[in-house]
Parts: sequence; C-alpha cells; structure tokens
Amino acid sequence: MMDRRKFIGAGLGLAAAAMARKALAKKSGQLQILILGGTGFLGPQVVYAALAGGHQVTLFNRGKTNPDMFSDLETILGDRDGDLSGLHGRHWDAVVDTSGYVPRVVGDSAGALAGSVDRYLFVSSVSVYASLGEAGIEETAFVGTLSDPATETVDGDTYGPLKALCEHAVNEVFGDRATVIRPGLIAGPGDRTDRFTYWPVRLARGGEVLAPGDGRDPVQVIDVRDLGQWMIHCLEQDIAGTYNACSPRGELDMASMLNACQPVPSASLHWADSEFLAARQVEPWSDMPAWVPRGSEFAGVMEVSSARAQANGLNTRPVARTARDTLAWFEQTRGLRDALRAGLSPQREQELLASLDAPPADR
Repeated sequence: MMDRRKFIGAGLGLAAAAMARKALAKKSGQLQILILGGTGFLGPQVVYAALAGGHQVTLFNRGKTNPDMFSDLETILGDRDGDLSGLHGRHWDAVVDTSGYVPRVVGDSAGALAGSVDRYLFVSSVSVYASLGEAGIEETAFVGTLSDPATETVDGDTYGPLKALCEHAVNEVFGDRATVIRPGLIAGPGDRTDRFTYWPVRLARGGEVLAPGDGRDPVQVIDVRDLGQWMIHCLEQDIAGTYNACSPRGELDMASMLNACQPVPSASLHWADSEFLAARQVEPWSDMPAWVPRGSEFAGVMEVSSARAQANGLNTRPVARTARDTLAWFEQTRGLRDALRAGLSPQREQELLASLDAPPADR
C-alpha cells in the first residue's frame, strides 16, 4: 500500500507533468487529442476539425464502425465497456467523448483518464432537461431524473436522464476540467437517422409534399460540421462549463426551413394543422422530422437558449447550406430512390394528402 507521502508525491508529479504538457501545447499550438469513438456521424467531423487545426489525433474504439475511415491515424482498439487497458500509460491534452450513453461506462472512462488528460469534453443533449415545454431553456435549468438510476436501458424515456447522469459522472471526476456540450438536433452530411435529411431529400423528389402545422412552429438545428469545429475551439481555448449547442433561438421556423431546403422550388407544400395530423396518428419528430408543435409538452426543445455558446465562439451556418450539402451527400451515397429512415412513406403521405384535400364533411 502506498503511504501518504508517496501518494501526495505521485499526485504532485502528475500535476507537474500535466502543467508541462499544457505549457508545451500552448507554445506549439498543437494539442494531443484522444477521441472516444470518432468514426460515426459527429466523430469524423471532430477529427476533421482537429486535423485542420494542426492537432494530433488518437482514436479509441472497437474497430467495428467504418474501421478504414482514418487508417492513417493512430487507433487504439478496445472497448469502453470492459477493456480500457489500451489507454493506460498514455497522456493527452484532451479527450472528446462522442459516444457516452450509460453513466457506468462514462464514469469508467472518466476515471481511467483522470490522470491522463487535462480536459474531458463530453457530448450530451438538450434532452437532459426535466421540463422541455418552456421556451428559452438555459444551462442552469433542472435536468431529468430516473426512478431507477441503475438502469442501462436507453430509450425515449431514459435517454435524457441517462445523459444527465453521464454528465454528472464526468463532472464528478474532472470538475472544472470538464466541458459538457448539449446539442439540439444535429444535421448535415453523414446523418443516417434522416431526422433532418428527410426534408431536403423529400423536397428534391418534388410533387405534392405534406408539411406539418402552419409553418410558424420554431425549429433549431446545428450543422454537424459547425458543432465539430466549435468543440475543437473549446479545447483550443480551454473552455470549461456546460453549453447548449444549436442555432440561435427564433432564427428558424418550419416554413423558413422547408423553403431553405428547396432554393429552387420543385415541390408544392400542403400544410396540415396539428389537429388534423394528431387525429390521423401522425407523430411529430418521427413521422414529421424536425417538427415539434408549439404549445406541446416538448416545444421547448426547439426554443433552447444557445446564447452562452454563441458568446463563446459558436458560429452556425445558414440552414440552406446544410440542406444543400446534406442532399448532395445523400445522392452520392444512397441515391434519391433510396428509402428514408424517418418521415412518412410515399404511400402514407399520399393517403394523408388525399384526406387533406377531401371536402370537410368527408374528413
């Protein structure tokens, strides 16, 4: 057993080494960055932003998702859930965690890296908030809780509270060396959930398009590339704390977003109010991606305050550019005939359009 003097000496040694690494990194402008994951949707954009900034990147993952994507970068093979041995004895200026969903697993990663990195940046979600019905949610708002904090089942009910517990696990280990990012709806090239992709693709296909609400429901998105670049900015500037990351509140509504998704109109929009859609069991968000009716219990998720992030360097590009690039990526990788993973099927959309155009007595 290590005695108290040796323990304190070891701690001082780690602190001195960390300060020396940080001073060297600041002088050279180059950071040593470890990314947990790195080959999914957000991860690659973080890698690209880090490399563009002249930083050195190491990936840690299982080698199962897009294993050849960054073959020229050092990749440590391991498993966050049980095999962190590859991280032992190494040092980095910062770690970026884009793949943490279960508090136990995130806590293990934070604990393993406590003496190996100077800053831990964790990607959370605006879904952490206990009440999502209010507009202008700030970072100090209460987060959700679970009746069973030990659960590791990730679903629509537990996702947000589990992310909140993951944040707690990181903050408990790293304190003011932690940075927590809470993105809203992430959009852009590479998003295979089609949560935003549905709209530029559907509008490019043309014809009669069913649009939800009256066009005035608020929308917030963040381009995955803007998010990745800002995360690296946070590391470069050693920014601590918790931040909502999304486009400015009030910048977009459904009408302006859909118009931006088809700069040269090839489709005809048919707006259906929330009562019509609810009566036909058309679900916001899943059947109608990116749509949350104002006044609903989740309306605040599209009216989050990102003022703190904007004040700390977050810049968001126009949604028209995101839509254009997302459509180009979809056409190159999947083709316009490919089925979408979110939104209405063509058959269901036609049924609803026919019902919408029917005489009121027949609806």
